[in-house]
Amino acid sequence: MEIIIEEISRGHKLISQHKLSKDAILIGRGYQNDIILSDPHICPDHLQLTFDGEHWLIEDQGTINGSYLEDGKTGLNNHIINSGDIFSIGKSLLRIVFVNHPVAETVHFSAFENFINIMRHPVMLALSMSVFAFVTGYIFYLNRATEANFSQFLAPVIGMSLLFSAWPIGVALMSHLTKHEARIMTQLGISFAFFNLLWVSDIIQNIVKFNFSSNWPLSNLFSLIPIALAFCLFWLNSYIGFHMTARRRIVVSVGLTLLFFGGSYLVQLSNKPEFSARPHYDATIMTPGFMFMPSSDVDKFILDSEKLFTKAQKAAAKKKGE
Repeated sequence: MEIIIEEISRGHKLISQHKLSKDAILIGRGYQNDIILSDPHICPDHLQLTFDGEHWLIEDQGTINGSYLEDGKTGLNNHIINSGDIFSIGKSLLRIVFVNHPVAETVHFSAFENFINIMRHPVMLALSMSVFAFVTGYIFYLNRATEANFSQFLAPVIGMSLLFSAWPIGVALMSHLTKHEARIMTQLGISFAFFNLLWVSDIIQNIVKFNFSSNWPLSNLFSLIPIALAFCLFWLNSYIGFHMTARRRIVVSVGLTLLFFGGSYLVQLSNKPEFSARPHYDATIMTPGFMFMPSSDVDKFILDSEKLFTKAQKAAAKKKGE
């Protein structure tokens, strides 16, 4: 009788799948087994599955760490297998299903999955990296006080691109080392797409600062955009590279976001002097074309200033009279 044995992760993601047509199946770390597992906590001869003509039975072979149902309490000793049963051996999980086991309905590709497939395409990856390099070079140009030629920007642009590439490559390498699919092209495509979105959010924040006061609630609201983008990037990196539950993926993404932005904030706070004799003026200078809020003329500004000083003088006189 045919039987399917699947190795799954703790989040029940499929790692490997085997379909066998034997009445006796051996599972363990030894090379003589029908299913060979590399988990060092599994014995060379760990499990034996036998078909008695009516049921599949599973039996532990007197192993060191034992074999249990997924709950980790019920041992396996001539246990009658039901289709879909999950067993824990060592640090590995096995799911056993029969050929007539029902499968879930076919799922259409969502817009989210289509986005991942598009961004991993070599053309889109090259385009994303080119846009990132162009924006980086333009920012270096704007921040340079003296004239410079193209070759002077080439080295910092390449260096910045390689520096940002280290994150997706590192995630892909970690995924490979933990026996998951590396998917380096997908990691690079998604990461650089979000790096470019971070550039866009930076432009939006500058435009908002140019049009509104720094104390305006809208400015604080737009400052949350890069935090949200970073969380989405970390979530996607985990989704693509690792088999984990949705809850753990969210926890990991929140932790990385807090570590990145919280660490940056602490570094800025530690470098900030306690007192500065020179006042710091923070303003965003842009061309009038970026202004979408109506501006006041000089006469109205002077009139408003006089009203403000008059109000302040009255308040001071009233306080002095008290």
